[in-house]
Amino acid sequence: MAHTYPPLNVEVRTPRLTLVGASDELLERLVPLVRAGVADAEPWPFDDPISFYTDSPEREWQWLRAIWAGRARASPDSWRLYFAVLVDGEPVGMQDLIGTNFTRFGTVSSFSWLAPGSRGQGLGKEMRAAVLQLAFAGLGAREAGSDAFIDNEASNRVSRGLGYEPNGMDWDTRRGEPARIQQWRLTRDAWERICRDDIELTGVEECLPVLGIG
Repeated sequence: MAHTYPPLNVEVRTPRLTLVGASDELLERLVPLVRAGVADAEPWPFDDPISFYTDSPEREWQWLRAIWAGRARASPDSWRLYFAVLVDGEPVGMQDLIGTNFTRFGTVSSFSWLAPGSRGQGLGKEMRAAVLQLAFAGLGAREAGSDAFIDNEASNRVSRGLGYEPNGMDWDTRRGEPARIQQWRLTRDAWERICRDDIELTGVEECLPVLGIG
């Protein structure tokens, strides 16, 4: 059923998975994964503040509140699109696309997580490729950024594999402890050299006015 709010109707389909606008119904289906814990082993992958290090049920409550608040703040200066990642119709994680001053600079960044049982199968790279297709082919982005703690090899491997170039280092904290961040940059030209023709976008045009694009 189509939603009144256009971002919830956006879908990105690849041969392996589908990114679907994270409606409340899909969020409820993801709650058991969040409750079970998606940060399950060191090195801890997420920066502070994030609810994934909080005890249940506050973990789920904070996670839901953050998504609801993020959906409500959409404007040309700042927006965040939240997608449930579906494999064979079952939710296994989330992939977000974030724009800050997008109409001015055309830059985006991304954030994602997968349930522990769905890792190590190449899904992280597939879902990032999907959201990059949305960013560049659907929204007209000029550049995509990403970052990860230097010991988060899974995320850094995805960035390298998709053509990102190192873009400096930074610091952040996780569970209160400082740690180094590797920053990455993917230009439109670099993406066009590796972009795929088997990723399908739907519902994008109707979403553009919500993001101030057009």
